[in-house]
Order: sequence, then C-alpha cells, then structure tokens
Amino acid sequence: MSVAKGYAALEAHAPLTPFSFERREVGPHDVRIEILFCGVCHSDVHQVRDEWGGSIFPMVPGHEIVGRVTEVGAHVKGFKAGDLAGVGCMVDSCQHCAECTDGLEQYCDNGFVGTYNAKDKDGQPTYGGYSNSIVVTEKFVLSVSEKLDLARVAPLLCAGITTWSPLRQWNAKAGDRVAVMGLGGLGHMAVKFAAAMGCEVTVLSTSPSKEADAKALGAHKFVVTKDAEAMKGIRNYFDLIINTVSAPMDLTPYVGSLRLDGTMVLLGVPPEAPQLHAFNLIAKRRRIAGSLIGGIQETQEMLDFCAEHNVMSDVEVIRMDYINEAYERMLKSDVKYRFVIDLATI
Repeated sequence: MSVAKGYAALEAHAPLTPFSFERREVGPHDVRIEILFCGVCHSDVHQVRDEWGGSIFPMVPGHEIVGRVTEVGAHVKGFKAGDLAGVGCMVDSCQHCAECTDGLEQYCDNGFVGTYNAKDKDGQPTYGGYSNSIVVTEKFVLSVSEKLDLARVAPLLCAGITTWSPLRQWNAKAGDRVAVMGLGGLGHMAVKFAAAMGCEVTVLSTSPSKEADAKALGAHKFVVTKDAEAMKGIRNYFDLIINTVSAPMDLTPYVGSLRLDGTMVLLGVPPEAPQLHAFNLIAKRRRIAGSLIGGIQETQEMLDFCAEHNVMSDVEVIRMDYINEAYERMLKSDVKYRFVIDLATI
C-alpha cells in the first residue's frame, strides 16, 4: 500500500478537509498516476452532500483526472512511466456482460465501479481525484496528448464525454442543425464539439446576456426561449437537441422545435419529472432519449478528436484549499465553465 494525500468530506454536508489514505500497490495490470489536475463536477457536490442517497464516507471526490504515469504493472502494454494519462467516471466494470464487451462499460449490467463513492471488487471504497495519486487498471486509463493544456483537458473526462457520446450516437454531422440547452460545464462542451463537427449550432437560453459567450464558443445562432416570436421561428427546425438542463421544465415547446424524426437527448437530471404533451412526439415521430457518459473506447476517440481539433474546456484553475468556496460558487453558476484543481497545491 502507498499513502496518498487528498481532500475528503468526512460526513454529509461537512466541508472538505485534508485527508490521508492508502492506495493499493500496483498490480500486474495496474497503472499508477501522479494526478496533476482534477475537474470539479456538479455531481461531486450532490454526492458529498448525499443528495442522491447512499454516499460512502469519508469521500474523496473527483472523476475528471489527468496526470503523469509514474509506475506500471508487469503486464501493462499501453502505458509507460512518463506518459500523460486520464481517468474519468469509471475505474472498473464486470468486463463480461454484453454491454462491456461492446465497449459500453457505462451501461454494465452488473454496474460499473465509480472512480469515487463506490466499492471496488475487493469491497474497498474508491477514492477520487481530489488527491495526489491514483492506481487504476489499464483498461480504464486514457491516453492524453502532449499537445493539449492539461488543466483544460481534465473536464473532458466527464463533461466532455457526456456531450460527445450523444452527438456520436445520434450521428451529428456537418450541416445538421443542433441545439444546445443550458450553457454550463456540459453545454459549453456540446457547443464546441458540434461546431467542430461542422453542425449549425444554436444555443437555447432564458438569458439574453449569454449570447456573446455562446457565439464565442462557436454557436451560430442564439434563441431566447422566453421570446415567443423567436420560438415560433424554430418550429420543426432541429435534427438534434442536447438538453443539459437540470431544472424542472416543460419540454413541450422545445420538443416542438424538432424536425421529423428529430431527437432530444436528456443529460441533466431535474429533481422532478419533466412535463410533456405526448402529441408533440406523435405528430412528427420525434424522440426523447437519455445518455450516460461514454465508454472507454469512445472516450479515447473523443480525446483524440480534441487533440486533432484543439478542443478543450474553458476553465478556472483553483488551489485545493479553495474547494469549498468553489462549490458555493458553482451552485450559483459563478464559473466559466468548469473549476479545475491544481493538485500541486495540495
């Protein structure tokens, strides 16, 4: 075992504080990574505060991890000491169900092992990226290009893949009309990816003040959804809507902006079931779907695309001891667009 340093919540609603714990020794198929940066995801707050139930304490959050490999096991073939590497929301899965063998580990029939707030196959709790090191089986380690700014890569491991996966699954391509609802950590990545794929990108927002930011990120159009005339202008317009909103809402007017066979993909999880009139689906054979992060192969594909097209998250880098203030600011949407912890400050 090796001693790691991190920040943890010792109980629900407790502030995060310094915490020392043990990481397993490097096994034959394992990779040890010195963590350099870790993104701060909204789900970190939910789990630290036990808002989803079942939280395991003490909890070291963090599943948007990038760093440098320091040690590899004897049977590791894809990494060596000195390589840049990333770890996302998963550190293991059963590896034998149909979903796992299809490279869709996030939908593992037996449940994937989360990077934190989970238990590994030995029954030990997993601890995340708000720490200075991590040991992960090679199958769940991603290769990161030296071309990219590591701090800006970190959020790609969750916010990035969560928006990349539905764009790929629903075959977004040059010329398609793609709308993005919500311009936060997820939404800003959806805009960047869709624009880089050659889509016509429209941001749908209740806030007129976000138009300049949307255009700067690559959006071609901006629609204020409180403007009834503007909403009429996008009836039957979009091929795909990426909905990142987690607030309660009536989906009916947005579904009405889909073309025949258009799809709205839900990524946010509102506290209440969204409202929808079924006829809006029936009338144009529209669909509502959901999507969960992405598989390991798909995540590597995304990272390679980002290196080729210079796509990265917009971030604010913070010290580790600023994390509690960062949580409060994130809850107020006071960040553009993702906090990233510099682990050298731990």
